Amino acid sequence: MSYDILIIGGGIVGAGAARDAAMRGLKVALVEQEDLAYGTSSRSSKLVHGGLRYLQQGELSLVFESVSERRVLLEIAPHLVQPLGFLFPLYKGGKLSPATLNLGMWLYDGLSLFRSPKIHKNLKPREAAEAEPALARDGLRGAPLYYDCSTDDARLTLETALDAQAHGAELFTWTRATGFVRDGAGRITGVKVLDRHAGTARELRASVVVNATGPWTDKVRSPDGGHAPLLRTTKGVHVVVARERLPLRHAVVCNHPGDQRVLFAIPWGDRTYIGTTDTDYEGDPAEVACSGADVRYLLDCMARYFPGSQLVPADIVATWAGLRPLIASSGSASTVSREHEIHVDADGLITIAGGKLTTYRKMSGELVDRAVAMLRLTGGLKSPLTEAYTARQPLPGAVGWPEDDDATRVEKLVKEVTPLDDAVAELLVATYGMRAMDVARLIAADPTLGEPMTPDRPERMAQVDFAVDRELARTVRDVLIRRTQLYFRDTEQGLLAAPKVAARMQAKLGWSDERREQEVAAYREEVARSRRWREEPAEPGVG
Repeated sequence: MSYDILIIGGGIVGAGAARDAAMRGLKVALVEQEDLAYGTSSRSSKLVHGGLRYLQQGELSLVFESVSERRVLLEIAPHLVQPLGFLFPLYKGGKLSPATLNLGMWLYDGLSLFRSPKIHKNLKPREAAEAEPALARDGLRGAPLYYDCSTDDARLTLETALDAQAHGAELFTWTRATGFVRDGAGRITGVKVLDRHAGTARELRASVVVNATGPWTDKVRSPDGGHAPLLRTTKGVHVVVARERLPLRHAVVCNHPGDQRVLFAIPWGDRTYIGTTDTDYEGDPAEVACSGADVRYLLDCMARYFPGSQLVPADIVATWAGLRPLIASSGSASTVSREHEIHVDADGLITIAGGKLTTYRKMSGELVDRAVAMLRLTGGLKSPLTEAYTARQPLPGAVGWPEDDDATRVEKLVKEVTPLDDAVAELLVATYGMRAMDVARLIAADPTLGEPMTPDRPERMAQVDFAVDRELARTVRDVLIRRTQLYFRDTEQGLLAAPKVAARMQAKLGWSDERREQEVAAYREEVARSRRWREEPAEPGVG
């Protein structure tokens, strides 16, 4: 099989590049060693934002690009990208004065051309305390309230990839790139791949090969260490607690009392999550995990901002840890630029490094531009290309979404398909957008699929079928971590659901009993990794 462009890496940038290239009429393949969004793209702070702190670092162009892309994503994925208010409390003795921060807020709104979900406003101390009752009041000087957006990063990646597939791209998940195919001059002409489940190896030929593997960038580009590293990977950790332990109405911007790093406490339905840390990491990207020091660092900050909550390690429901694939540079981890770079090596491999979730669409477009230029240079472009309308084409779940962005209207449509509890309908719409009606139809056709995946939760077994049949899920981990969020939200992190989900997937995919048990065991190992910090001393950490 031969392609115009073969992309290694199924994260948000790889998926975005596949979508962009397929829309232009190119023949595209995407190869991912695990599941879509397995790495960084499902382990971010789950925000689509300009990055207010980048203003302090003078990165105005990055902020402008980010807030512009925030507007685009609100248009093409309104079911996944939701406006969220951010409260930025100021206390006596802090580095920022109200006047300085207010100026920054106006600049932030201005860079968005005043098209933020809402323009910021300044709350007086009493108003800030009323807006967030759990917030520490001692020394509170006030708090600007500004707006960015939250998202489900894994599903944003998934729907981007599914739209790429709908435009003709071929997606190979759980398929590892094991090496390159080269011509006599050493130029890369394809990729050797291994299907990790079937155990079969083959070669995929391509005129251009792109490396969009995030934290694995240097390993793919230079497995023998022949190139200087492009990346400086830093670890970001988040912890999840029950909403009743830290009830929030807005995201709260916090400056850590130790090193003054910015981190967030973010409302997340019946949960609240806290993050992120920012520390250098040099180990295997697949083994990145929260440590005891990470937990203490985050809880120390919460003790300063929300003293009444008295959060302790036992309150933590789940954790996640991811790696930022930042451009190599000196200085502290927190000051490393979030800009991106595209490199073309002598053998023709195109590599993208750096960047951030919010700007993935622009990054992907630049990456495909570079690939197209190489195709033209080498004579590999066989026909004229069409326009890539990635900023106008809604993602699958947004097709038919109400123009007034009223999710309750969609929830009513879902309940017209089959009777569902309000919580179930709300979850399905928040997860799938307009495609929630397809999930509801599965329940209408087979009421057993309306059973909960785990007790006292709104997730339903129909989501397993939908994940397998329509969303490329091939493992229990795919379903419980990235197609649903039971891994993060359920008190038991989906451990009780895993055997039930595995049995259903066995019936659909023809697994042996041994494979079913392997899947359950692999999921338990993933949960154990997120709980590994419990075995370590929770000493003070450095963010």
